[in-house]
Parts: sequence; C-alpha cells; structure tokens
Amino acid sequence: MADVAEKERKILVAVDEGEESMYALSWCLKNVVSQNSKDTLILVYVKPPKAVYMPLDGTGRRESPSGYMFSTDIFAAMEKYSGQVASSVVEKAKKMCSDLLHEQDVKVETRVENGDPRDVICHLVEQIGADVLVMGSHGYGLIKRAFLGSVSNHCAQNVKCPVLIVKKPKTNSGSK
Repeated sequence: MADVAEKERKILVAVDEGEESMYALSWCLKNVVSQNSKDTLILVYVKPPKAVYMPLDGTGRRESPSGYMFSTDIFAAMEKYSGQVASSVVEKAKKMCSDLLHEQDVKVETRVENGDPRDVICHLVEQIGADVLVMGSHGYGLIKRAFLGSVSNHCAQNVKCPVLIVKKPKTNSGSK
C-alpha cells in the first residue's frame, strides 16, 4: 500500500446534474483518493450536444426570411442556460472536494466539454492518460437503458483504464 500513496494518479470523475454523480464523487473522495497521495482529481462535466432544428417557420415553408422556428435570442438564451448549469454543477463538485479533502495534497482540475457524454468521456480518458475513471450510475432498468443508453456501460466497454461505477444506495423511504 505504501507505493499507492506515493504514485501520482490522475482520477477522472464524471459529474452531471444528478445526485448519482455527486454521490460517486463523494464516495471517490472518501475511498479512492489516498490520504498522503499526490493525486490529481479531474472533474469533467459534458454539456449535451446542441439540438438541431429544421429550417422551417411555422408555416412549413423553407423560403421564409426568418428561416427557423426559433429566433437567435432563444438560441442564445438556451446556450446561456446550458453554461449556467455547467458552472453550477462544477462549482458544487469543487465545493464538495474542498469540504471533504481538507488539507490533503490533491490537485483538483475542472473541465467542461461539449458533445455526447459517452464519446467525450472516453476521448478525455485517453487524452489525459487517466489512471481510473469514476462515474455514477442512474440505476436504470433494462428497458430504460435500452432506449436511453448507458454512459457508464459505454465507457466501461471502451476505455483502457479501470472504471469504477458507483451506485447510490436506494433509500427505504415509505417502507415500514
């Protein structure tokens, strides 16, 4: 175990708006980050791809001068909101790191990327040479996972480093 504390590891933690990713980050800080290590924790938030809208106005004609059903103001507002969500998630994750790491010698870096989370996370793991990838699991059943896809499953199948998928325990609220 002594060599673990001395090795400088890059730990990539994928975060999003869900409780599951924050639980995974918390679990990682308590169980993966070594007490006297020189680990680097890289928090990544991936903004989903921008929606593509058909160049049609409300009448269905392509020749309309406006061209799109939404104005540029609406697109700008959507982009601004997306940026605010990303900032909020990253700030919440950084606060959790500072609260739980106290005075440990762990560097915390943040990245905000754009695109399909499955592809972006896999690419980032390779690009930075991560030693381990930590992700939360939404715990979708077979049907939801088939329709929505599973980011954690895709990453576990496609990255070359160990992947730690942390599942948030179910609460027993409502049971006697």
